[in-house]
Amino acid sequence: MRTPLLLLSGVAAIALSACSPNSVKSFYSEAGTGLDQGSFGDATMNNTLVMTGERNAAINLTRKFASEVPNTVNFAFDSAVLGPDAMAALDQQAEWIKRYSLARFRVYGHTDKVGSTAYNKRLGLRRAQTVVNYLVGRGISRDRLEAVVSFGEMQPLVVTEGRERRNRRTVTEVSGFVKGRAQYLDGKYAQAIYEGYVASAAEPHEPVSGGGG
Repeated sequence: MRTPLLLLSGVAAIALSACSPNSVKSFYSEAGTGLDQGSFGDATMNNTLVMTGERNAAINLTRKFASEVPNTVNFAFDSAVLGPDAMAALDQQAEWIKRYSLARFRVYGHTDKVGSTAYNKRLGLRRAQTVVNYLVGRGISRDRLEAVVSFGEMQPLVVTEGRERRNRRTVTEVSGFVKGRAQYLDGKYAQAIYEGYVASAAEPHEPVSGGGG
């Protein structure tokens, strides 16, 4: 009867190892920063997305989005209220999102490090929800927008314990495509993917020298 007990112990050890600090940290990474975020079923899901081309298409479209409109808006200290600059940036986001009607988007909320972790997570989520509500008010379907994660103070752009406006932000990214039509690509999406490949090929590369090794 010892063999089943040993087997169960091994399974338990593997399960506990999956909850390492690294896997928790990767869970709070923004879209596109890693394929496996440590959740059950991620491997199968990501293999499917890669094989169908949806993940690559979403990453390329996110890059195109960030290169053509401001994907980040900033907030005053301890506030989830949009200022004039933020609203102007979101107006540009809304017009861009309207042109790509099959894409879904996520808005990630961030804070600076002033205040408790729990409070900052709530504040970051409020900021993300404020942005989503604004975009909905500009004619974007709520079904295409998510405020799914608040990173709070965990991913600062500027490492400081004090107040920092650049850390008090939301980031909008392409998260995927409308359910049921994920594999459908019209000319706009095909162009976005093609432009991503062209941009990648045009990037500077290290010259390859002759010789061994």
